[in-house]
Amino acid sequence: MFKNNLDIHFKEGIYELNIKNSITQKVGKFYAENPFPDYKIDDTKHTIQQIGENNLLMKELKKFVGFNKSLLEVGAGTCQLSNYLAIGTNNKICAFDGSIQSLKLGKEFAKKNNIQNVDFVRGDIFDKIFEDEVFDFVWCNGVLHHTKDPYKAFCIIVESLKKEGYILIGLYNRFGRVRTIIRKYLYKVFGKNVLKILDPTLKKLKISEEEQDAWIQDQYSHPQESLHTIDEVLDWFDKNNIEFISSIPSCDFETPDNSDLFTKQSRGNYLTRFLKQITMIFNNLGSDGGLFVLIGKKR
Repeated sequence: MFKNNLDIHFKEGIYELNIKNSITQKVGKFYAENPFPDYKIDDTKHTIQQIGENNLLMKELKKFVGFNKSLLEVGAGTCQLSNYLAIGTNNKICAFDGSIQSLKLGKEFAKKNNIQNVDFVRGDIFDKIFEDEVFDFVWCNGVLHHTKDPYKAFCIIVESLKKEGYILIGLYNRFGRVRTIIRKYLYKVFGKNVLKILDPTLKKLKISEEEQDAWIQDQYSHPQESLHTIDEVLDWFDKNNIEFISSIPSCDFETPDNSDLFTKQSRGNYLTRFLKQITMIFNNLGSDGGLFVLIGKKR
């Protein structure tokens, strides 16, 4: 799985590589202080499965992947997705992140629940840690916009994807994140209480004060963030021999946003893609942070 000649230490069930990049260190420190999403004290395999089954994207991914596959989660955080994908399968999951504290939470949960098919790896994606063409699926959702160079990071993780393998990329949208950006400025002026009124996630979810603080820090106080568009990522796909499969939101007005994400969809055209991103401002995608997703297949 790893490239040769790497200085890797295995400690407390986690593969550790030295991180030298200052931005990666800063982001890792941020999530050490604000683990997201965190585990509840009474979480078990059953509760994590429930979380996954209630999330359309996670549920469809697990169903599509099936069995006896290798998957890489880039930016695994506390590894809830990796643990969910491992439960009840013989798939080999690699949970990769820059925060050792977040990985320790994921490893502790896996150990407590006898989940043995997850490798936990701490490192910097820019160091090209993984061998070429070793993973059947790469999941990188809500991660690259927190790096120093999202496109370069994308190119690196594509190298580790097998031919005919699938990749999922989720990024903050330049248009769809407008509501969050406005709330961010209001938060700086009026503080946390204004978010309890304006942030739909805080209003609709019955979460603890600690979970609220973790969400607020992740959405409104992150030290590194960039915004992107569907057309930008389509260009990334084209330059790296990745066939477009689907997106959320869809790229045209004829394909529902909740269509089968692993069935080939239309790329639409520049105008339909632009308008679909504008509509994010007014729907749940925009209210929940403005994240958009593209799925591709390596040729």
